[in-house]
Amino acid sequence: MSTTERSDTMRRLLVGAASGLAAYVLGYLVVYATQRGRVGEQLRGFNVFADLFGGDPIPAWKAVGWVFYNAHLVATEVPAPLGGTRVVNFVAEADAGSLTAMYLVPPVLLLAAGLLAGRLASTAEPTEGALAGSLVAVGYLPLALFGVVVFGYSIGDGTIAPILPTAGLLAGIVYPAGFGALGGAAATFLTDE
Repeated sequence: MSTTERSDTMRRLLVGAASGLAAYVLGYLVVYATQRGRVGEQLRGFNVFADLFGGDPIPAWKAVGWVFYNAHLVATEVPAPLGGTRVVNFVAEADAGSLTAMYLVPPVLLLAAGLLAGRLASTAEPTEGALAGSLVAVGYLPLALFGVVVFGYSIGDGTIAPILPTAGLLAGIVYPAGFGALGGAAATFLTDE
């Protein structure tokens, strides 16, 4: 591998990783901006009881994180009142599909990130663009794994958090690599005139 090829590979890797980081952060911010009020209202009743029994209230920013992961089809694990756990997807369980639009946030942003990665990598062939776009996962995966910890909320002996293996696989690899690759391949069809 020549120095030029190594330089191109490193540039594509860095552009893909930066695009993935930006897509994750922007995705969370979009969900936060659009859903914070709704999530805060839904938490009010629970947080009153938590306060009465000396527990810490669940911050809305953490619960918004659960919705963000649910938009990637990653369920949230919630401790059950009598022991055990149950699995919840708040987006899927919302009244009359009020959160259904959240399912569009990750794919749209990851397509855009892949498109950007493909354009900045100056790819000419769709397969090259797809490869450059799939590198979005390099930046998205670490944040997807870290987010499970950050958005986790301890309650009693359990924790409310996105399910880690699913978060790593779906939110960290499948979504960014797949949609990023589509965006990167599409970038090759956009020509500068």
